[in-house]
Amino acid sequence: MLSMLCVRVCPGVTGLRAASLVRRLHRFSGMSADQIDEEVAKLLQLKAQLGGDEGKHQFVLKTAKGTRDYNPKQMAIREKVFSTIVSCFKRHGAETIDTPVFELKETLTGKYGEDSKLIYDLKDQGGELLSLRYDLTVPFARYLAMNKITNIKRYHIAKVYRRDNPAMTRGRYREFYQCDFDIAGQYDAMIPDAECLKIVYEILSELDLGDFRIKVNDRRILDGMFAVCGVPDEKFRTICSTVDKLDKMPWEEVRREMVEEKGLSEQAADQIGEYVSMQGGMDLAERLLQDQKLSQSKLACAGLADIKQLFSYLQLFQVTDKVVFDLSLARGLDYYTGIIYEAVLTQAGVAAACGEAQNGAGGEESVSVGSVAGGGRYDGLVGMFDPKGRKVPCVGVSIGIERIFSIMEQKAEASAEKIRTTQVQVMVASAQKNLLEERLKLITELWSAGIKAEVMYKKNPKLLSQLQHCEEAGIPLVAILGEQELKDGVVKLRVVASREEVDVSRAELISEIKRRTAEV
Repeated sequence: MLSMLCVRVCPGVTGLRAASLVRRLHRFSGMSADQIDEEVAKLLQLKAQLGGDEGKHQFVLKTAKGTRDYNPKQMAIREKVFSTIVSCFKRHGAETIDTPVFELKETLTGKYGEDSKLIYDLKDQGGELLSLRYDLTVPFARYLAMNKITNIKRYHIAKVYRRDNPAMTRGRYREFYQCDFDIAGQYDAMIPDAECLKIVYEILSELDLGDFRIKVNDRRILDGMFAVCGVPDEKFRTICSTVDKLDKMPWEEVRREMVEEKGLSEQAADQIGEYVSMQGGMDLAERLLQDQKLSQSKLACAGLADIKQLFSYLQLFQVTDKVVFDLSLARGLDYYTGIIYEAVLTQAGVAAACGEAQNGAGGEESVSVGSVAGGGRYDGLVGMFDPKGRKVPCVGVSIGIERIFSIMEQKAEASAEKIRTTQVQVMVASAQKNLLEERLKLITELWSAGIKAEVMYKKNPKLLSQLQHCEEAGIPLVAILGEQELKDGVVKLRVVASREEVDVSRAELISEIKRRTAEV
C-alpha cells in the first residue's frame, strides 16, 4: 500500500508532505482519485498514531476553497446591506420563510440544466441521498407543493452552495448568501413581474453602487428565435446555455462553442448572432412582432406581447431609464418559462461609486463588473413536485449579494469614513478608583432601559484609557462617575466628538442619552 510505503520510507514526514507524496505516486499507480483520497486519509491516521513532531498534530489554518471569514468591519457592511434589502422586501409586502440547507438529491436533480454538475452531493445519511441546496428557488417550489400553497409573496435570505470554480476577487464563492423575493399565484400578466424589476431598481439605487442596467428578455422569445433559426428542438436548452455566456465571452467564442462543440450548423449560428445583437425597449418588441421570421413563431409573439405589456407597467413605476430589452440575455437555468432579467453594473458606474479607487490598483484588487441580480418567471416548477401536477405560477428575483459586498467593501476602503462595528451609545466610566460597583449599578440601569452601553472589565481603569476606547470604537457619549457626582446625585455626560461635558441628574440620564443619540 502506498501509505505504508510512505511511512516506512519517510517516518518523520509531516501529514501534508506525506499527502503530497502519495498524490505524486498516483501518476505511477493507476489508482482512481477516490482510492488516492482513501490512501491519504489512512496515511494521516497512521501519522497521528505514530506520533512525531513532538506529538503535535499539524493543522493547516485556512478556510476551505471558495469560502472566507468576515471581520467585524466587513460584517458591519454586510449587515447594512442586508438591512437595506430586507427593508425593501418588507416595503413591498413580503413575508419570510426558511428551508433546510440540504434537500433530497432527487428534489434538486434535473432543475438546473448544465449547472447541475455544480451541486454538492452528500454521502448517504441514514438511507437518504442528500445534496446541499444550489439556490433558494427550487426549495421554495418544493415548499409550495408540499404545503399546497397557491399564493404567497415571500423573501428568503440564506446560504447556498455550488461546487464552482471560485473567483474570490469577483465575489464568486462556493458558499454564499442569496437574497430572494418571489411572488407565487395566479395574477394578471406582467404586474408581479414589473414589481420584481421595481424592487431591483430600488435596492441598487439605495445601495448607491453606481450606474446599472436591468436587461430583460423572455424564454419564449429565445425558444421561438431558436426554432426559426433552425436549431433542433433537442438542442434548445444546450444552445440557450451557450448564449448565456455572452456576458463573459465574445460572440466569436460563443459561436465556435455552438458549432464545434454542440454541433449547430454555421447558418443557424449566424442567424442567432443577428438577433442576439439587438437591444432596445418597447419599440424593439413592436419591431420584432413585424419581423418576417420571428413573427412566424406563436411562442415568440406571445413573449413579445408580454414584453410590451411589461414596459408599459415599468413606465408607471418610473424605472424604464435603467431597463433594456436585450435578446442576448438567456439565463441557462432550465426552470424559467417566461420573462427573465438580469441587473449588471457598468464599469464607469463602479469606478465612480468607489471613488476611482480602481485606478492604479492591482488586477486582483479591483472589482470586476458583472451581474448583481437576476430572476424570471418559472410557472412549471411547482407542478414538477405536485403529485397531481398542479401548477402555481411564480416569478422572482435573486440579489447577488456577494458581488455587492465586494463593491461595498472597496467603497469603504476608498472612503475616509470610519466604520462602526458596534452600536454602543454610551460608555460608563469612572474618574477615580474603587467605583466598579457604582459603574455596574449604573450600566444595569441603562441596559434595563434599552440603552446600548459598555463598561471596561477592570476594577480601576484609567480615565484616559476609557476615553481613548470611545474614540477608537466611535462611541458618542461617556457617562462619567466620580465621588463628587455620586454625592450630588448626577452623572457627568461627555460628548466624545466635541469633548463638551454637562452634569445630568441620575433621574434624567436615560432620557438625555436617548435624546442625544437620536441626533447622532
